[in-house]
Parts: sequence; structure tokens; C-alpha cells
Amino acid sequence: MKRLHVHVSVKDLPASIRFYRTLFGAEPVVTQPDYAKWMLDDPRVNFAISMNRQPIGVNHLGFQVESDEELRGMRAQLEAADTRMVEENEQPCCYAKSDKYWVTDPTGIAWETFHTLGRIPVYGEDSAVFNHGESTVPVEAPTSGCCVPSQRAQPASCCAK
Repeated sequence: MKRLHVHVSVKDLPASIRFYRTLFGAEPVVTQPDYAKWMLDDPRVNFAISMNRQPIGVNHLGFQVESDEELRGMRAQLEAADTRMVEENEQPCCYAKSDKYWVTDPTGIAWETFHTLGRIPVYGEDSAVFNHGESTVPVEAPTSGCCVPSQRAQPASCCAK
């Protein structure tokens, strides 16, 4: 079953956590100095906030799926929506490692469809796919630094499952 994913870049994480904690009536399931995430069941959404990564506002939208089979099953649908779909395997981001597909809508909003493989101890890097909504053309992911492997490189040791 899919879960809607919303990721918002914020200026003041503690104030945003207080706001969303009250709005959702729930504590975040992950809290880090630069990131927080709620896994809500009503509505079924993975809502994440982070700071100092991207311009303030909606970072990206997406779908979280529960299995590799469900992720692979969505491939044709995503490619039909955007033939420039980008695939990332074992991508470290948001204190997790995930397999992902990225597409962008005609207005430049990035959509991430992903299956989480496990938690990691670092944030990793936001995917540079579509230059975070500033381009409708896919761009290459960064290739240096801890937890920022190229699409074919082995994950850095800090990204162990």
C-alpha cells in the first residue's frame, strides 16, 4: 500500500516541529538536529521537514511503497508520466537508504517514489534530480563526500544498513 510523502524545507526546525506536532496531534517518529519525520495513518502520509538543504517551502512530493516489488511495479507508470525518469539505488538521504525513482511534473515539482531499505546514522544528501524543481531536465547526482555515492558506486561505510 502506498503512503503519500511530503518533504518541506523549513527555516526554524524547533518551531516547525512544535507546529506540526500540534497540527498532527502526534510526535515525530524521527527527530534529528536538521530533520524530523511523522508517519501518519490518518491521513496515510510520510511527512518530513528539514532545514539548511534547499529553499524554504515544498522540497518534493512522492509515494513511499512497502516493497521492492511494489516499487518496480510502478516503473512503467512513472516512465509514462515522465520519460526522463531517474533511478537511484541504495541512495542515502534523510537518515535512510532507499531505492528510488524520480520524475518531475510539467511545472518542475519533483516526485520521488521510493522503498526504504534501512536507517543510516547521517542525513546523506538530497538528490539533485531536476535541480530541486528549478529544471525539468534530470541532473547527475553528486559523486563525492560521505554518503553521496554515484549511482553505480558502492555506498560509503557510514551508510551501512
